[in-house]
Amino acid sequence: MYRILEKHELAPEVHEYVIEAPEIARAARPGQFIVLRLHERGERIPLTIADADPQTGGVTIVVQEVGKTTREMGDRFAAGDEILDFVGPLGRPSEIENFGTVICVGGGLGIAPVYPIARALRKAGNTVIGIIGARTEDLLFYIDRMEGACDELIVTTDDGSYGRKGFTSDPLTEILASGRKVDRAVAIGPAVMMKACAEVTRPFKVPTMVSLDSIMIDGTGMCGGCRVEVGGETKFACVDGPEFDGHKVNFDLLISRQRFYVEEERCALERYLKERQGTVG
Repeated sequence: MYRILEKHELAPEVHEYVIEAPEIARAARPGQFIVLRLHERGERIPLTIADADPQTGGVTIVVQEVGKTTREMGDRFAAGDEILDFVGPLGRPSEIENFGTVICVGGGLGIAPVYPIARALRKAGNTVIGIIGARTEDLLFYIDRMEGACDELIVTTDDGSYGRKGFTSDPLTEILASGRKVDRAVAIGPAVMMKACAEVTRPFKVPTMVSLDSIMIDGTGMCGGCRVEVGGETKFACVDGPEFDGHKVNFDLLISRQRFYVEEERCALERYLKERQGTVG
């Protein structure tokens, strides 16, 4: 069992959890993820590691309550409670070296995993330009942490309620079009956002890494559920990734596969909400 050390609300239906998992905390590297299961009847879900502290043994994850398991976690699990399974670190770590100038783009929940990457890249000697964004001000988080991890930070919101109005790809386009030398880009967020960023960097020939959140079950390459197409070849996001060259990813296939079980996911959430209502009543 894995105890929840802390739980904080970051935004509506978005919570940060610090889980007591000393061995994972000591081994975790930026870009890796864990798979958790709340209880015996729970499903396995992958979540990218947002931070890890070897001293306290805490592993930080950020969870958006969009499905049955994440909603149940938000409703029923608090600091002091325990999670049945918490497995990791899984996946290949991000490539951290001194590339020169790196732009780190985080959209929506992607702000959480891009934060430790930006921090590590700056520590390695890079000049790090951060771009983070969300639909509206209420959904932004980690602004202070990203300011500390980056040399420059640009914040956008779709509706202009905070920072610049527009998408994260807009300042990315402007920076590259200005002629400023950029040696690498990292983009993490919804698939459509990562696709847009990869298309922006493509004509400028800036290597661009994206983190793919495909459907995943075991997280060890056995089930094949997380397969993605990269450079015309089939890859498994759990063991070959989750980070890949964004210029080679078939995003259209990724997006279609992400929606493969949307009806089953809807039914599971509705059943949980009905059960919860009955319990409350």
